[in-house]
This record gives sequence, structure tokens and C-alpha cells, in this order.
Amino acid sequence: MDFWDEGLFLLVLFLANTIQAVTGFAGTLLAMAPSILLLGPDQAKVILNIMAFLSSLFIVSSSLAYVAWRQLLRIVLYMAVGMIAGIYLYQRLPLSFLLPFYGFFVLAVALKGLCTDKEINLSPGLSRFILLGAGIMHGLFVSGGALLVIYAVAAFKDKHVFRATIASVWVVLNVPLMFHDYQQGFYDNQTLLLTGLSLLPLILATYAGTRIHDKINQRIFMKLSYVLLLLSGMLLLF
Repeated sequence: MDFWDEGLFLLVLFLANTIQAVTGFAGTLLAMAPSILLLGPDQAKVILNIMAFLSSLFIVSSSLAYVAWRQLLRIVLYMAVGMIAGIYLYQRLPLSFLLPFYGFFVLAVALKGLCTDKEINLSPGLSRFILLGAGIMHGLFVSGGALLVIYAVAAFKDKHVFRATIASVWVVLNVPLMFHDYQQGFYDNQTLLLTGLSLLPLILATYAGTRIHDKINQRIFMKLSYVLLLLSGMLLLF
């Protein structure tokens, strides 16, 4: 990885985590595709997982009163089961299969978000299926937020509750992923150095996104997020 790759990665990290600070999700999903191309999948997963944990921890610490605790427990339990399956698949399926699969997944979520404004109502069975799927995607690419947001839009009508509860999910679930990555030997010197360099854009992005959160029309911002997702998915496929 050269100087330009590092610089582009830090720029991607800043832009994606600004969105993460505004919405409580989508930061890793937006950053993962270009980061995989710049760093490779293992290093991208490690660094973005740590950054998502830190960003979410800040959101939760500043909006703890808005966390829907019973919903948080339900989400974490179902997603944890899915994460076990996702980690298993990541270790055993070839990258040539996983990356196009991930690209199609991102494109599908982006197109759905861009093409509909309908209120989402989910049956209990479909809710469980979506949460398990979100866990699988989080175990694969630290990117379960795309599916989780489908559940969250139906469950949370207040944007503050939405943001605080979704961020709480990443605080809880990213810890076992960090431990797993450490066991796999992914925390080498180069990764730790780039993680340290990533802290400054993360701090700036979290500050900017938090300021934007209370001022911006969230519907417009979510549409912009989906446009960026569309571009990320296309990068993986083409």
C-alpha cells in the first residue's frame, strides 16, 4: 500500500464516518467496498470494525437516554446467532465468490432505499429473518447495518431513538469481532499503524456528523447515503 492508497482510505473513512455519526449506521457499509479495494478484505475489516466501535461508542455515550433497551437486547441476540454463521462462511468461502455477492447485496439495498418511501411493516417471522441476515452480513463484512436498518425503520419512529439504539448494537457486537480478528493474527504492525492514523479523521467526522444530525433533513441525507451505497456496490462489481 502506498501513500496515495493510505490518503484515499483516510478520506473514505472521514466521509463514511460523518454519515455514521448522523444516522447511527451505514458508515462501515459505505467504506467497506473502496477500503477492500485499497487495503484488502482482512485489513479493511479490522480497521473499519475498530472505527465503527469508537464512533458508535461516542454516539451512545452522548445519547444514552434514547436507547430502546428491550429492542437492543432482541436485536443483539438474533444478530449474534447470525454473526457466528457469517464468520464461519468468511473463513471457508473464496473471496472470488464473497466480493461479488457483497456487491450485489449493497446494490440491492441501495436500489430499495432509492426507489421506495413506503412505511415498512414487518411480521414477527420476517423480523427474525432480517435480524439473522443482518448478523450474517456483519460477521462477513462488518456491514449488517443495511439489513438492520430495514428492521429499525419499522421499529423506531423517532430519529434519536433510531440513531442511539442502532449505534448501541455496534458497540456490543463489534467487540467479539475485534477479539476474533486478534485471534486470527490480523493485528499486525502495519494495521495498527494505519488504525492510529485513522483516529484523526474519525474524530473530525464524528464531530461534523454530530453537528449535522440535529440540523439536516434526515430523509434527504438517507437518500444521499443510498446513492453512495450504489456507487460502492458498483465498484465491487466492475
